[in-house]
Amino acid sequence: MKNILSKNILLTAACGLIITFSCNSPNNSQTTSTQDSLATTDTAKAIEVTPLPHAKEFPGATLTISSLASEKLGNDSAKVTIKYELQNFNLTDQTSHDHHMANSADGQHIHFILNNTPYVALYKPEHTFTVPINSQHYLLSFLSRSFHESIKTADASKLIKFKINADGKIEEQNVPTEPSLFYSRPKGDYKGADTKSVLLDFFVVNTDISPESNKVKAVINGQEFVLDRWIPYEIINLPLGENTIQLSLINKEGNALTGDNVTIERKSNILE
Repeated sequence: MKNILSKNILLTAACGLIITFSCNSPNNSQTTSTQDSLATTDTAKAIEVTPLPHAKEFPGATLTISSLASEKLGNDSAKVTIKYELQNFNLTDQTSHDHHMANSADGQHIHFILNNTPYVALYKPEHTFTVPINSQHYLLSFLSRSFHESIKTADASKLIKFKINADGKIEEQNVPTEPSLFYSRPKGDYKGADTKSVLLDFFVVNTDISPESNKVKAVINGQEFVLDRWIPYEIINLPLGENTIQLSLINKEGNALTGDNVTIERKSNILE
């Protein structure tokens, strides 16, 4: 692992990657900048957030929505069915990669994220879900490698906004244009070898993430990491038990953006 991390550090340093970390308490505030991984203390058990190179690329990978239909159920809900079309990407294939982290035994899939809730992994190009009538929804779908790293291109993703009216029918809304951030990983429980390196991955729409532009602030168990590249990261040394991860879009001055999808908090568990 040390050799892999060293290679990653040399790669990201050469690209000029700068990530800022700060740990704040009522009586103490500290900010540290570095070009590779970040640690909260100098101990061996310090939480680190380290940039990763993308795994296998998928040139020309495309995800589109071929149909979106609904059917009213009773008096208060509707059943919605979505169907996708894919090109240059095979669901259920195992992605070749050198990252040592949780991997789906069922292979490559689609991450289906409704209203920034935990994603549903789709191994077939369709999905049926239930929502209330008279409700409005954001739906992000994107192609995912088998170990849950998103394919970060516009063609491999689709964000829509729609409403379910009183008759249970879909009314598609204007395509969102505001900067948006969607949480993907970590998710759920981790145990055994999967606890050593945990993927931190998110999806941004309608914005750039860079040192000169917007960034993502990750708060892990109260400790801040500012991420200025839209790439996958790994979290090392998460403690046993429940861990809280909050992701927020911030501008280049460090101020929080406002909007419907700019801050998400999620919990995951590190087990024995």
